[in-house]
Formats: sequence, C-alpha cells, structure tokens
Amino acid sequence: MGIDPSPALLAAWGLPDTPEGLERFSRTVVEAVGDLVAVVKPQSAFFERHGSRGIAVLETVLAELRRRGTVVVLDAKRGDIGSTTAAYADAYLDRSSPLSADAVTVTPYLGFGSLQPMIDKAAEHDAGLFVLARTSNPEGAGVQLAVAADGRTVGGTILDEVAALNRGAAPLGSLGVVLGATLTGLAADVAGLNGPVLAPGVGAQGADPAGLRRTFGTAATVVPSVSRGLLARGPGVADLREGARRLIDECAEALS
Repeated sequence: MGIDPSPALLAAWGLPDTPEGLERFSRTVVEAVGDLVAVVKPQSAFFERHGSRGIAVLETVLAELRRRGTVVVLDAKRGDIGSTTAAYADAYLDRSSPLSADAVTVTPYLGFGSLQPMIDKAAEHDAGLFVLARTSNPEGAGVQLAVAADGRTVGGTILDEVAALNRGAAPLGSLGVVLGATLTGLAADVAGLNGPVLAPGVGAQGADPAGLRRTFGTAATVVPSVSRGLLARGPGVADLREGARRLIDECAEALS
C-alpha cells in the first residue's frame, strides 16, 4: 500500500496541506495497515514538497514502520551517475541513515551501469532495489519500447540485466523491477527474472487483482501496489483496514 499524501487526498480527508496534515495522514495509514499489508510504499515527492519539515515527517514514518517490522519500499525513483548515485545509496540504503528503507525505486535510464553504487550498497546492507523497466504512463513507451541495435527493447534490456544479477539467488534475488499492472502480456518477459515485480496501478489506474496473472503469468513473484484506490477510503482507520483486507483477499486469490 502506498502512502501518497497528495494535496487532493489531504483535502478529501479534511486535513490541511501542511506538515501537520501530512503527519496526521501518514500516521493514520501506518496505524491502519502497518501490521497488515506485505509492503508499505511512501512516495517521497509528497513529503519533499513540504521542505525540511516534510522530510522530517518522512523520517518519522520510516522509523515507525521499521519499529513495527514492516517492509518498506521508498518510492523515490532516483538515478544519476558516480558520486551522486553513491550519495543516493547512502541516503536510502545505508541502515544508519534516517531515510533508510528495505528497498528503493530507481531509474536506470542513465545506463544500467550507473546503478552500480546502489546495487553494491543494497548488497552490503541486505536491502534491495526496484528498477523501472516498463511503466504504465503512456509517455514511457517512447523510451522503454525503443529497439536497441541488438533487437531488444530498452525495457527488455533492463529486465535482462536484472535477471543476470539475480541468477542463482535463492529463494529470490534482491533486485526487482517496476512493471505497470495496467500493461499486458508480460509473462514471458518476467519468467526468468528471479526477483520481485512491483506492479503499481491496481485500483485508481484501472488494473484489478483478477488481471494480475493474465499480465504476469504464474512464474513471477508479484507485489501489487495500491495507493489512491485505498487511500480514498480514509480518513477512518477501520475503513482503510477493511479495504486493505478485502484487496489482500482478492490479490491472494488471483495470485495463488
């Protein structure tokens, strides 16, 4: 489940678009589902827009989720080169950092090799990465489906690079990919991945649990991600929890 405290959702919950509203929103989500869902995925941008006070709220949320033992994927989509990538790795993957998470989303579109400092840091700290491969936004296809000189698509190259690094790991490698749940026909692409697939788009973007196996097949380990579709049920803790339980059951049935 995502924590996406957008201005629209804060307003729908009757909360101010301030760090105080941000904190109340986030704490409510953690209280509702922190011990229930497989993964909680805070969207860093919605905290960053409030400046240093918003980042402080994010640090508090991450600390509380760590205290509960909840698996946390920080949705930051970082990517750069050299020392900048290494600095991002220190910020999000070093367990001593106040912004550390179990995994972070990263973009490989400065070249897959640019992620090496993050790959190394993840291995050092028993953490993981989710690498953007095929996203659900229509603009992404222009880059991700472009064909390279060897005949593979750019997105396919990313999948192959991740699969190569996961080869031989048991039960799964620590490198996953982001593939939109609204896409279709990806079963053959992820069959040999040997890593988790983070699949955003269930709910508000139009994907549903029943379609997950049609999209990803039976060989993939899929982590469906829902944000607005559940967050719209707030601000009541009981309503959020009931909605999460219902969706967990639907996803379990679809993916079993």
